[in-house]
Amino acid sequence: MRGRTLSAGIALAVFAGMTVPLAAQPATASPPTATTVTRPIAASAAALAAPDISITNVQAHLTQFNAIATSNGGNRRAGSAGYTASLNYVKTRLQSAGYTVSEQYCSSCRYPSNNLIAEWPGGPADQVVMFGAHLDGVSAGPGINDNATGSSTLLENALVLAAQNPTMTKRVRFAWWTDEEQGLNGSRFYVNSLSATQRGYIKGYYNFDMVGSTNGGYFINRVTSTTAAPLKAYWDSLGLQPEENVEGQGRSDDYYFQQAGIPTSGYAAGASARKTSAQAAKWGGTANSAYDPCYHRSCDTAANVSATVLNRAADGVAYALWQLAVGGGTPTCTGGQVVGNGGFESGTTPWTASSGVITNASGQPARTGSYKAWLNGFGTTRTESLSQSVTLPAGCSTYTLSFWLHIDTAETTSSTAYDRLTVQAGSTTLATYSNLNAATGYVQRSLNAAAFAGQTVTLRFTGTEDSSLQTTFVIDDVTLLAS
Repeated sequence: MRGRTLSAGIALAVFAGMTVPLAAQPATASPPTATTVTRPIAASAAALAAPDISITNVQAHLTQFNAIATSNGGNRRAGSAGYTASLNYVKTRLQSAGYTVSEQYCSSCRYPSNNLIAEWPGGPADQVVMFGAHLDGVSAGPGINDNATGSSTLLENALVLAAQNPTMTKRVRFAWWTDEEQGLNGSRFYVNSLSATQRGYIKGYYNFDMVGSTNGGYFINRVTSTTAAPLKAYWDSLGLQPEENVEGQGRSDDYYFQQAGIPTSGYAAGASARKTSAQAAKWGGTANSAYDPCYHRSCDTAANVSATVLNRAADGVAYALWQLAVGGGTPTCTGGQVVGNGGFESGTTPWTASSGVITNASGQPARTGSYKAWLNGFGTTRTESLSQSVTLPAGCSTYTLSFWLHIDTAETTSSTAYDRLTVQAGSTTLATYSNLNAATGYVQRSLNAAAFAGQTVTLRFTGTEDSSLQTTFVIDDVTLLAS
């Protein structure tokens, strides 16, 4: 993983899975042996179909990458002999397994060298699920946790997929990137080389960077997105309580896929940031110590890897791959309207509202029918709310919250928001409106709720008014459609 932080943030929907909670096994501060790693009970029919990825085989790849670095000046930096030997090791194994393998020369990389792309010849070519990891390391050491762990996890998953040769519902493409440590250059070159049509074929990109940290945590990129759902489902089945990969945002190869509008997620176990006491309590390890004490150092060798953390990542990749791209693993969208009584014509149920908010009072007309939700309008300090618990189905393409809003105000300012209406899903604020948005009649507002697919959340409208000059927020015809 590269050191400097970039901005990041796009999350769209792909698929989700069903899981059964199991007891968690705490992560250890030092690498356990392969015999201490247990195989979790399958979480669903798709998990039963997904293979167990041998941690012994993944560790064998790590040993090879370590030996390659030792034989080539101690590192596998992009453009070096160690990098070229690493690429040839992966390429030879994939070609022998039957993959269509190509090298892409990155002419704009700081250290010009090749990306490696491998595609399994099954599934529709215009429906691609992509898994990637950077193959290069820093010049300070062999780069085993960063990032031979991600590279080896994908290599072994690719070999197992080829060996099992299942029926494919989507095309699976693997990538090993060059020059990540110098600025995400290899993956940027690849994304920029794609046409708009080719980018549209990629339905999800999954990135794996540092997935074996010895004091590691369990982090998922955009953990609440539906893109992340199969990765989260597997770790949820182990009771791991994964968290958002805050440390890694904008710092690895998913970044330029995000910028191109491609849905992304991935696993990480942490780099130089320190584990909190709460994380140590639920995951094991040492609080206030770095997730990887050898991050970008010469001690990042094959000994600098937790087999437990690595095994859970490798099996989670297999679970997600089978869910997303193998026949029989993907849930069907059971879409439709998930908000009850959105026009307020059937009384207050299932809404919870401040007294008098759902009303047929004549002072403000409903958009349709006789009833609406009328918040505030008193001209005194006051907070009123309207809420409903909703369950969004998994596996749909779009999730749109829509409502009609009329704002009437006595405020005369054109620059200060004195009174506000906040729209939330759970603890996330989706939008805020104010006296500055006042308009004659109703205006339809539409918001993206895809981040909450597969979840039950509380949809909440909260109106707050200051001590003088009224602002009225009138809501009608609320829908939340999944399709």
